[in-house]
Amino acid sequence: MSSERFHVRISKDYLVFCCAHFISYDGDQCEKLHGHNYRAAVELTGPIDENSYLFDFVTLKNYMRQITDELDHHVLLATENRHIRVEASDTSVRATYRHKEWVFPREDVVLLAIANTTAELIARWLARRLLSILRESHGFVPDSLRMEVEETFGQAGFYEIAPVKA
Repeated sequence: MSSERFHVRISKDYLVFCCAHFISYDGDQCEKLHGHNYRAAVELTGPIDENSYLFDFVTLKNYMRQITDELDHHVLLATENRHIRVEASDTSVRATYRHKEWVFPREDVVLLAIANTTAELIARWLARRLLSILRESHGFVPDSLRMEVEETFGQAGFYEIAPVKA
């Protein structure tokens, strides 16, 4: 058995998404609505194929751009937060935390099935979204997938998974 491991990493200037968000923390606190110029990067590990690569860079870049573009210029709201209630209609999204209330046009919001819009959980959401695309479109499952979400220079959250291969 070989101990070789192959990695590919994508980190491009266009894998950015500018979003507004707020999180709850310490059980009884809630941030003010604010924004970040997030930047994503992804790394895959696995064996190389008959073409001598792990996965095509161009295809991976295109998928990452597609996913980050889905979030760009939106308000990110976590739908599984214990402290922030989110109600969506066809025209608006209402979020409440204790006495605070925010109402946004529906088309300006991306609802994420996560507990909080932290960099770590956004990284997990991006990783799962990418993994789903890789499986469905290419039947490809890497040995591991690591996603980085930088919310400001020098401040990033990471998520790593070793997916179960079918």
